[in-house]
Amino acid sequence: MTKDDKNNVINLFSAVQNINGMPPEIRDQVKFYAGFNYVKHTKDANGNTFNKENLLNYASKCHYMVTVMREINSEVVVYSYHVPNSDLFKFMKSFEENKLDGTIIKIDKYFPEDLA
Repeated sequence: MTKDDKNNVINLFSAVQNINGMPPEIRDQVKFYAGFNYVKHTKDANGNTFNKENLLNYASKCHYMVTVMREINSEVVVYSYHVPNSDLFKFMKSFEENKLDGTIIKIDKYFPEDLA
């Protein structure tokens, strides 16, 4: 995702708060399901349909650095967790089940083989 793509996503969803004031072509793209706004994509930025194998291969290589803030003995501390894509849901569920606590501050995506 390019910087422009990220800005478009941010601009689109920040505008959702005032969805009635949005142009119809934008408003019709934003849907709501299970408590979250989303936009459905049927083709990539180049106009090609998505390839299941390519997406699964991409996902298998993707990892996340999840930054979590906690307050311990009146001191604010930050933990950085390395979470492979395959474990991301398990990691998030551990917060819901109170196995982990704190506030998620940031989630950065990276690919270990791309590190210098």
